[in-house]
Formats: sequence, structure tokens, C-alpha cells
Amino acid sequence: MVHDDPAERRVSNLGVPVKALVTGHLGFIGRHVTRALEDAGYAVMGIDLADGGDARDFFLHCGGSFDLVVHAAAAGADRATIDGDPLVLASNLELDAGLFQWALRARPGRVVYLSSSAAYPVVLQLGPDHALCETDISWSRPRKPDGIYGQIKLMGEMLAEEARYRGLNVSVVRPFSGYGEDQDPARFPFPALASRAVAREDPFTVWGSGQQVRDFVHVDDIVAAILVMVREGIDGPVNIGTGRPVSMTELGGMFATAAGYAPMFAPKPTAPAGVAYRVSDTTRLSEFYAPKVCLEDGVARMMATVA
Repeated sequence: MVHDDPAERRVSNLGVPVKALVTGHLGFIGRHVTRALEDAGYAVMGIDLADGGDARDFFLHCGGSFDLVVHAAAAGADRATIDGDPLVLASNLELDAGLFQWALRARPGRVVYLSSSAAYPVVLQLGPDHALCETDISWSRPRKPDGIYGQIKLMGEMLAEEARYRGLNVSVVRPFSGYGEDQDPARFPFPALASRAVAREDPFTVWGSGQQVRDFVHVDDIVAAILVMVREGIDGPVNIGTGRPVSMTELGGMFATAAGYAPMFAPKPTAPAGVAYRVSDTTRLSEFYAPKVCLEDGVARMMATVA
């Protein structure tokens, strides 16, 4: 089933509705993108497996004229799936290949491809001496990304580059550790840690060693940066992050402080943990956008939701 029911439809300067297609529009990033596009005046069509639709079928059998396509459909972005059940991710290959084959036929005004920081070489994510820069991914010197998920995102970027060569306008974004108040605590660390703090867990469980570092960026900033890229015709690739390194134990401590207690922290070495250090170089992003939601505000917003 497709979603095509914005409350109000604004129109372009020519008086014609501006049309957008969002794949995975019921997923975490997809639903925020959909809401922002509708607020900006787009007539949005959404496709999502959770709503009975399959973007792969749409790409094979449907046409349509769109000013913008945001490809947010993907399986298994959470750590447990990436490490524990990587074959689930095979459908992402079909989704990405289908997207670009369709786009070369349909010729939308612009395609936004949501890649991932998982596409970066694992060898560059071993310690705190390197913020990941867009040029760290080189087609002439490929290096192993983070698991099958990262490999597929890397292939998607290569398809985007080929589509761009064939005249398609494509923006590639690499979000880092995105979070938001409506994120699933069963799949993602930010809301999971908040829930443990609200429950006043002590000892407080942290997956892995607890020392693994991430760059947490609020979904509002991910979406806002994407919209600027669309408006200004920025192709990318562009990292979307804050450049602020925070360990899982530090983040747990921020939530515990917000909950008003000081627990002991208990690492869980057998749980999926991912790479040691994944932080964004934000130089390219800073040329057109600065994140608005600081981590402290993000923690407060999350705690207000789960309390």
C-alpha cells in the first residue's frame, strides 16, 4: 500500500504540486523525512513493507513523475542484525539496484541515497586518532567496510556514482549514529540506555566493553541537512554527524544522571558492539549546515519520552 495523503499540499511557483517518493516511509528516518517533506509542501507518496508495499515491486512495475526520491528503505540497520543475522541484509542489494535502474528510466528531479557510516573502512575505526572523512572511501583503493551491511551500502554508493555519470542528480548522505525519541529501544542503543536509566538499573548494562565510541546525531538534524542538500543541489557524499566522540558508558552515565542516580556499569562483552571508534569529520557538512540538537538536549528529550 502506498501513502499519499498529506494534510495540505502546497504548490510550486508554477502552481503544480511538488511530488516526492519516500521508500521505507514508516521506518525511523523515513517517517521523519516524510513529515518534513509534507511540512515543506511536497505531495508525498510512501512505500513500506510495514504498510503492505514493497519498493522492489514498485521499481519493477511502476512509473510516475517525481521531483524528489528519498531512498530510506533498508533492512537491518541495528547492530544485532548486522553482526548476528547478516543474510537478512541481502534484500538491500535488490532495493538499491532496483532504485537506480528505475530512476534511470523515470528520471526524477533528484534522488537522495541514504548510505551509512558503516561504509567506512574498519581499519580506520580502531582508535581515537581519526575522524572519518568523506575521502576515506576511495574507489581506486577499496578497503573492508563494516560487515555485509557496510559492503552493501558501499555498493549502493557505487551505483549512485554510476547513475550520476549517466545524468541523474543524486545526493549521497552518510548518517552516523542517528537517534530520536520514537526510536525502537529493542534495536538501538540510545533509547535502550534511556529505558535502563528510567528503570534505575544497577548495575547498568552496556553492550560490549562500554568503551566503544560513537557520534550521536539527532534525526531532526539528519533530516534538516538532507533538505538543505536537496534545496541547494548538493551531491555529496556528505557525513551527517556532530563530530563529538561519546562512549557508550559515557552516554549511559548521562542518562543515569538525568534519572538522578549513580549506578555501577556492567559491560556485556558477549553482546554485539561494533567497531571501537566511529566519529565524523564534519568539515564538509559545516559548509552548509550545523546540527541544532546538542547531545544533552537529546538526552533530556529522550528521558521525557520514556519516563
